[in-house]
Amino acid sequence: MTTLTSSPDRLETLGGHPLIVSPARTGLSPDSPALTVLTDFSHTPPLTVSADTPILDARKVMQHGRVRLLLVVDDRGRCQGVLTAREVIGGRRTTLAMQQRALPRSEVTAGMVQIPCQELGALPLERLANLTIGQLVRDLETFGDQHLLVTETDRRQGLRIRGVISAADIGRALGTDMSSVPEARSFADICRVVLGHDL
Repeated sequence: MTTLTSSPDRLETLGGHPLIVSPARTGLSPDSPALTVLTDFSHTPPLTVSADTPILDARKVMQHGRVRLLLVVDDRGRCQGVLTAREVIGGRRTTLAMQQRALPRSEVTAGMVQIPCQELGALPLERLANLTIGQLVRDLETFGDQHLLVTETDRRQGLRIRGVISAADIGRALGTDMSSVPEARSFADICRVVLGHDL
């Protein structure tokens, strides 16, 4: 491994005000494959919490990971449900959990306010692979959630969650200016803006 300690004379003085390299623009369009907006868990591990995690701790996990969705898992790593930023901040499920159990907010756990798997919609990976971003947006025009889980079937393990698609990621990928709907969080919100841009 090369070190700089033995030859500091090889260093340059950083003069002026140089530009900073930034990632190249994705150049995605409505005709790009929908797979390009998938956060693929085979490449990017999902952020997870256990059902007994206090939602105040879950919020810190979200903030640290810069995500708005956590998977709630059991001790074998199986998904029990999802926890959204809306609930962590103080949604309807959180209010009900506090009222029904007579608990302070600090004692509400992820398991109490998660959206169980049985209530979640998901899109099979093989279907996603046949869609463009534009087609996906149209299909999700009335989908009120902000994240869509993508599943696959494995011969040995059965149904698995392969990844997630974020409504906000679609907006960013298409370079859509979301400032007109600053609180846009769901696919329906994103679609209202994106579909106005000639998909």
